[in-house]
Amino acid sequence: MTPALAPTLATVSEKLNLASPLKWAKRFARLGPDFYTERQPSPLPSPYWVSRNQAMARELGLDPAWFESQAALALFTGNLVAAGCQPLASVYSGHQFGQWAGQLGDGRALLLGELETAHGPQEIQLKGAGRTPYSRMGDGRAVLRSSIREYLCSEALHGLGIPTTRALCVTGSDAKVRREEIETAAVVTRTAPSFIRFGHFEHFSDNGQHEQLKILADYVIDGFYPACREAAQPYAALLQAVSERTAHLMAAWQAAGFCHGVMNTDNMSILGLTIDYGPFQFLDAFDPNHICNHSDTQGRYAYGKQPSIAYWNLFCLGQALLPLIEEQDQALAALGSYKTVFPQALEDRMRAKLGLPDSHPDDKTLIENAFKLLAAGKVDYTIFWRRLCRFDSPQGRESVRDLFLAPPAFDAWSLQYSERLEHVDKGRRADLMLKNNPKYVLRNHLGEQAIQAAKLNDFSGVDTLLTLLQAPFEEHPGHDRYAGFPPDWAASIEISCSS
Repeated sequence: MTPALAPTLATVSEKLNLASPLKWAKRFARLGPDFYTERQPSPLPSPYWVSRNQAMARELGLDPAWFESQAALALFTGNLVAAGCQPLASVYSGHQFGQWAGQLGDGRALLLGELETAHGPQEIQLKGAGRTPYSRMGDGRAVLRSSIREYLCSEALHGLGIPTTRALCVTGSDAKVRREEIETAAVVTRTAPSFIRFGHFEHFSDNGQHEQLKILADYVIDGFYPACREAAQPYAALLQAVSERTAHLMAAWQAAGFCHGVMNTDNMSILGLTIDYGPFQFLDAFDPNHICNHSDTQGRYAYGKQPSIAYWNLFCLGQALLPLIEEQDQALAALGSYKTVFPQALEDRMRAKLGLPDSHPDDKTLIENAFKLLAAGKVDYTIFWRRLCRFDSPQGRESVRDLFLAPPAFDAWSLQYSERLEHVDKGRRADLMLKNNPKYVLRNHLGEQAIQAAKLNDFSGVDTLLTLLQAPFEEHPGHDRYAGFPPDWAASIEISCSS
């Protein structure tokens, strides 16, 4: 730690309390040492701000002046620990690429504690703060590249209305980190009501620690699913509630054209949040078989397979909870809700993208034909839906038609769509579509451009993208280039699990 960033804990605590009285809770820590290992973060030399999410800071109740301070920079880099924090790394297990991997855990993440906010407790976690007992020979660090990607994408999904962990800030350091090449270190501070994963339950179930499994399940029910406590079988009710939240999450991903890339059970949130941003991607040309993760050589986590993989992961969760549910039939019934909720949730989201405020028996066919049309033409997914918002005007309809190399196929579908719109109010339709079809998404090439500039200490691109992605449905005049077609070189970008 440099002398300029080495105040005592007492001094830091005074700064925190004077500028912004952060009220820390330790709910997860109270579960006991079976669930985690306490570990101090490892300092980084000469840290600097990469980007700060002021909107998230306001939601957490942070004082703006303090958020600009050296104390905040040091805290969110892991260079000191504020009074009231109890840094810890949690233990979990999981299935990775369909295979049981055994014990995993927070290899490069440290939970500082929970902040009491106006919106309820929010866990504050540093990702990239150094080695933990669960690092599995890794260095416990994150690099600037991956930290910027997670920071921007978590806020992008939040802007789209998709449940997700959030990101408060990114700090950087010139400390060297070895990946495929030498890169520089960074720390992303992320927040969520809880970072508990399916893998936490798998860990205790697999090890026969049924008492700890019950403690964990009770903690989740009491803190996040209190209605389940009133059910005849609370743990089956929990499984059903998680299944339904996960179904809604998958519907949101599919409707937005979002690929997660590494849907291991340890990357599935018990709260139905998008968690652990690695080799993600928003679709450019629509392809149901698109694989965004260069490490996924078998295509297990291709875009079109995400809903079925989510059910597979839920089945693993159901197996983990069986010692508490006891009756297999009850567990299977709880899981069955996913198969009902997901298709309906996806249809509802796609109907909104089409500007249809009510349902019609033929809507499912119209939606399926739209997907087939886009896949056959490899049409840019985001641009198609945004242009379709102006389908009523001849110029708007022609702009959509221009996206297709085989316009007659579009003409046939547009006739079907036009007939469906005959009894829909135009103004209401357009308003609904503009609120559900973003102009801006975090395309890989946009993230790559911001990352390359950041490596040269120019962070303006990160901040510009953050502003656009937090309000992706707005026009943002003067920023149309961020909403255009990807350049040819974008197709050569490779993102792997190490990213």
